[in-house]
Formats: sequence, C-alpha cells, structure tokens
Amino acid sequence: MVSPARSDRGFDTVVNVLLGLVIVAAVLPLLVVVSASFTPYSEILSNGGYTLPTEFTLDGYRMVLADSRLQQGFVVTTFVTVVGTALNLVVSVLFAYPLSQHRLPGRRGILFVALLTTLFSAGIIPTYLVVKATGLLDTVWAMIIPTTISVFNVFILKTFFEGIPGELFEAARIDGAGELRLLLRIVVPLAVPVLMTIGLFYAVGHWNTFMAAVLYIRDADLQPLQVVLRNLLTEVSSDAAADPDAVVPTVTFRMSAVVLTALPMILLYPFIQKHFRHGVMLGSVKG
Repeated sequence: MVSPARSDRGFDTVVNVLLGLVIVAAVLPLLVVVSASFTPYSEILSNGGYTLPTEFTLDGYRMVLADSRLQQGFVVTTFVTVVGTALNLVVSVLFAYPLSQHRLPGRRGILFVALLTTLFSAGIIPTYLVVKATGLLDTVWAMIIPTTISVFNVFILKTFFEGIPGELFEAARIDGAGELRLLLRIVVPLAVPVLMTIGLFYAVGHWNTFMAAVLYIRDADLQPLQVVLRNLLTEVSSDAAADPDAVVPTVTFRMSAVVLTALPMILLYPFIQKHFRHGVMLGSVKG
C-alpha cells in the first residue's frame, strides 16, 4: 500500500511536469516570434525555417515604426485603452455596488436582466444600427461606448462587495457618511486588487480592438493599431519582391509587428501582477 506522503509526492511530480510542458508550449512560440523579428530573411531561408539568429537585423522594426499610419494608430489605440478602461471601471463599480446591496428595490429583476445579456446577444446588425442611430459612426467613441460594461466583470465586483463586512458600512453610516462617501472612502480602496484585475481585462480588450473598428470606422486617421497593422501586413505581402534584400521580408516584418503590438501589455503586466491573483480570488469567492 502506497503511503499518503509518497502518493502526494507523486501527484506533485505529475503536476509539475504538466505545468512545465504548459510553460514550454506558451513560451516557445513567443521566443520564435522574437527571434524571427531579429533574423534576416536570408538566414531563415538558408536554415529552412525559424532559428536563433547568428546575425541581427532591425529592418523590420525600422519599417514598422517609420510608417506614420502606425504612429497615428498607436495614438488612437492608447486613447481608446486609457479612456475606455477608466470608463469601464467607473461604470462597472457604479453598477456592481448597488447590486451588492440586498435592500435595493427590484434587485432580483435587475440581476436577471443582466444575466440574460451574458446568454443572448443582439448580434452585429442590431448593434451597428444602434451605433449608427446614436451618431457614433466614424468617431473614436464607437470603439468605447458599445463595450462600456462587461456583466461578467460586474458580477466579480458584486461578489467582492458582498464580502465586505457589513459592520464597516454600519459604522460609517452612524458617523453620517452617505452612500457616495461609503463607495469612495471604504469600498473602492478595499477593492483595489479586484479593480486592477478587471482593469487589465478591459485594457487588453481595448488594446486589441479590431472588429469594432472594422465595422464602425471608415476614417483612416481613426483606425486603431490592430487595423493599421493588418493593412500594413497586407501591403507588404502583396508588394514583397522575390529578392529578400530588395525590401524588408514579409516574415521579418510580421514578427516585428507582432512584438511591437504585444509589448505594451507585456510591460504593463508586471506592475499589476501582485494584484492579479489576489484580485481574481477575492472576486470569485464570497467572504
């Protein structure tokens, strides 16, 4: 009979091996992309595929960064991400906090309607008609307003708010604090880990905005980074010459574009990493 301690060690070994394989599967493609972005195309061809570069080139990055359209797309995407995420957090908190109060009239009905939106979607055409009717077409707000709130994130916040001890609210109300002061002085400071977590979810979604821009934006100056990169990749693919020294090769350009697109979110994550795991756990379990 296997002792419990030995059984636990065996289980831990299997879990560690599986986690190691997952890490390799996640990191290896990233290394391939970064490596290819610095590798001359002639070297990729000579080696029959992606490999660690013996010679480094920055031609792909130079070509990506030199295009004024990409610079404008970066500005648009940064605005959408910063303003959109801030608006998302404000609206989500203002929606989740009242729903966490059991004395709210009609609370069950509001929760039921909110839950329905996670199960059924109006679809692309009705959403487009709403955006058009509200005058948001060809404005930067068309990439922000339609995604102002995520009911999933609201439920995470609501669960966390319900776990805050009621004694804190009672003591503050005895001292004369109103609901707005309760929210700003007690609830929001306690919810920083959860807010950082869902803020990351919102920010990544805004940074990767693509379909909303394709549907609602026709002005080239308002196209976000993802759409601009798609257009650049299409142009480079169609104009690439057979001689790899004549133009920046498609592969090098693509990988350089991928690295530059993902870099801001990669750099952002370490600053909120300490809040991420804690925030997810707080918002997923009541109490």
